[in-house]
Amino acid sequence: MPSTIVTEEIELIHSGKGPGGGDSSGDGGNGGDGDGGRGDSSGATRVPQRAYVTGMFIALAGILMFFMAFVSAYIVRKDMPNSAWIPLQGPRILWLNTLVLIASSLTLGRAHNRFKAQDEEGFRHWWATTTFLGILFVAGQIIAWRQLAAQGIFLASNPSSSFFYVFTGAHGLHLLGGILALLYVQFRATRKVARGTAIEVVSMYWHFMDGLWVFLFLLLYLGR
Repeated sequence: MPSTIVTEEIELIHSGKGPGGGDSSGDGGNGGDGDGGRGDSSGATRVPQRAYVTGMFIALAGILMFFMAFVSAYIVRKDMPNSAWIPLQGPRILWLNTLVLIASSLTLGRAHNRFKAQDEEGFRHWWATTTFLGILFVAGQIIAWRQLAAQGIFLASNPSSSFFYVFTGAHGLHLLGGILALLYVQFRATRKVARGTAIEVVSMYWHFMDGLWVFLFLLLYLGR
């Protein structure tokens, strides 16, 4: 008898049924696809897009606080008595760089619209254009630093030049992160749902960095 019971149990396990004759395939008796509509075929729970958007808002708030701390230090340091502050004449190429970055936000918006319209070719064209403009902006910033260095103006030359290098350098590093994200979406993000979410959060980040640069540019030119 014990051997007969064991044999029956083994047959039940192989047939995918529980001891009570029911199906134990893992759908919880709901007749669904096995994930309750909350995940993919692997059973993994899908994170909703709003979670990524909320996470990006929190990240952008942290970045904003980081830069505002430097802006506060800039204002206080500039107005200190006997601060030996010498206003810095920024390279003219910064004007061109600013126009390039503003244009990149426009092309990114166009790419986003093309994605919503399910125009894959148009999306890839405008997204790649945005990436190119971002790289062009960073190259322009490097040229600006080289022009200042040719004039003998370095990080430690004066408090004003120190803040200039800190502002532009920190922003440039954050923008490089945005360029990497653009490249990821262009070449690696393939699943439609994940790709749409990536496009949304990367667009938020890029537009923020664009607006942040316009603010810093005006601060360095008008607040010097």
